[in-house]
Amino acid sequence: MAEIQLKSLAHSYSDMPQGPDDYAIRQLDHVWHKGGAYALLGPSGCGKSTMLNIISGLVQPSEGDVLFDGKRVNELSPRDRNIAQVFQFPVIYDSMTVYDNLAFPLKNNKVPASKIKARVHEIAEVLEIEDKLYKKAKNLTADEKQKVSMGRGLVREDVSAILFDEPLTVIDPQLKWKLRRKLKQIHEQFDITMVYVTHDQLEASTFADKIAVMYGGQIVQFGTPTELFEQPNHTFVGFFIGSPGMNLIEVQRCPRGVCFGSTVVALEPWQVDVLQRTRSTNIKIGIRPEFVEVSSMASDDTFEAEVLDVEDLGTYKIVTVQLDHENMKVRQSEDFAASTGSRVHLSFPKQWLKLYVDEFLVQEQQ
Repeated sequence: MAEIQLKSLAHSYSDMPQGPDDYAIRQLDHVWHKGGAYALLGPSGCGKSTMLNIISGLVQPSEGDVLFDGKRVNELSPRDRNIAQVFQFPVIYDSMTVYDNLAFPLKNNKVPASKIKARVHEIAEVLEIEDKLYKKAKNLTADEKQKVSMGRGLVREDVSAILFDEPLTVIDPQLKWKLRRKLKQIHEQFDITMVYVTHDQLEASTFADKIAVMYGGQIVQFGTPTELFEQPNHTFVGFFIGSPGMNLIEVQRCPRGVCFGSTVVALEPWQVDVLQRTRSTNIKIGIRPEFVEVSSMASDDTFEAEVLDVEDLGTYKIVTVQLDHENMKVRQSEDFAASTGSRVHLSFPKQWLKLYVDEFLVQEQQ
């Protein structure tokens, strides 16, 4: 396994890029530490697969360097980088047995037959496909084929890293959770550097210790699932993580904080100081639906809002409210009683109310 460092990395599929919009990956620096379980999360077209293919050597970056344990590998082939990659659709040999598919990478590396047999049976046991070892791969179901494809990556003990490019897309939804947990167990058992690309926040959170969120060709935040939820560093992270995502409202400066319409939201003194020093007019506040407090009674720090919709999801309710022409989502317990058209009073706890300038979180300087 290896530490993988991306240094001043950028990539464009255009021969003569004219500006940032011509880049699939904009200049970034990032480190995947040795032995970590990571996810690369973002929407379609944000640059996830391009980054994975650059790490594996299938694509050479336009600018910057890829380093494995401090050694530049830009010109090395995927084979020479010793990378295993599992793709969205299973890559296996249908005419071979499952055993021969799993053994193939080891035979290519001239591993002794006795060691091949032991390793193939070990991986088959982990993936729960021991009873399929001597069946032709063409007779397997889609999820069984993907298990074999994963096994081909896992069977080599000397790999620098295993890269997963949306590997559960073709898997039956009922089996996805089981396979995600299986991958997590495999990581814990073998301590291999793993990078898992997905657009599904649940997959990312289930598998990874840390998640890199990509947006517009950049990694806008790298952190634990809890950090991404509680301290989104970018408005996109706030919007993309969570169901529903963060409430984001465009605001203007006011003497004590910010305002929208006739609503004035007080901020912490240090946040007001930051706003006074910036010239940007791209200012937003954000708060997650889980952290908005709702009361039937008004008080000095509440805002009156109208209930537009109540969605009952069984164990909780998602309430849509309108505050000064801005719609917001609020998560409430199943015993929430207000109905459409009624009035409620909202408050925004200071520790959960976030301020964004030019889409990035404003943080207090220590």
